[in-house]
Amino acid sequence: MTYELFLALLGFGIVTSVTPGPNNMMLLASGVNFGLRRTVPHMLGISLGHALMVFLVGLGIAGMFRAWPPALTVLKTGSVCYMLWLAWKIANSGAPGEGKARAEPLSFLQAAAFQWVNPKAWAMALGAVTAYVATPSAAAYLLVAVIFMVVNFPSVMIWAAAGQGLRRWLEDPARLRAFNWTMAVLLIASLWPVVTMEM
Repeated sequence: MTYELFLALLGFGIVTSVTPGPNNMMLLASGVNFGLRRTVPHMLGISLGHALMVFLVGLGIAGMFRAWPPALTVLKTGSVCYMLWLAWKIANSGAPGEGKARAEPLSFLQAAAFQWVNPKAWAMALGAVTAYVATPSAAAYLLVAVIFMVVNFPSVMIWAAAGQGLRRWLEDPARLRAFNWTMAVLLIASLWPVVTMEM
C-alpha cells in the first residue's frame, strides 16, 4: 500500500468511524445509562468485530450476496429485527445507577455480532476493501482491518464519553426518558439504508 493510499484509508476510517450511525447512537445511550467504564466491552466489540468483518468481507463474503441474492433479504430481515429490539432496549433503559437492575450494556460479543446487521458497518467494510486495496490479498485486507481497528476505538470512545458527560443533566427521569426515546427513534430511523441496501 502506497503512503498516499494509506493516508486516504486513514481519513476514510476516521470519518466513517466518528460520524453518527447505529453504533455511535447506541454508545451515546450506553454512556448515559451505564457510564464509560461499563461501556468498554461494547466499544471493544465494535472495534474488533468490525475489523474482523472488514477482513472477511475482503476475503469474499460480499460475493455470497451476489451469488445468492436471497442472502441479502435474510440480512435485511435480521438487521431490522435486531435493531428494533435494541431500540426497545434503549428506550426502556433505567436511570443512571439503575442500569444493572433494569438493563445491561451490550457485551463484547453482542456488539461484535451487531456489526453483521449494521448497514453502516457493511458500507464501511465494502467501501474500504474495494477502494483502498490496490492488489487484493489476505495481507492487504488484514492491513485495512487493522487500520480500521486502530482508528475506530478512539472514535467510538468519543460517543460513549459524551454520553457519560450527559449523565448529570439526565439525572432528571423525564429528561432521561426523552433522551432514551430520542435515541431509540434515531436508531430506528437508521434502518432506512438497510431497506435500500444493494450489494
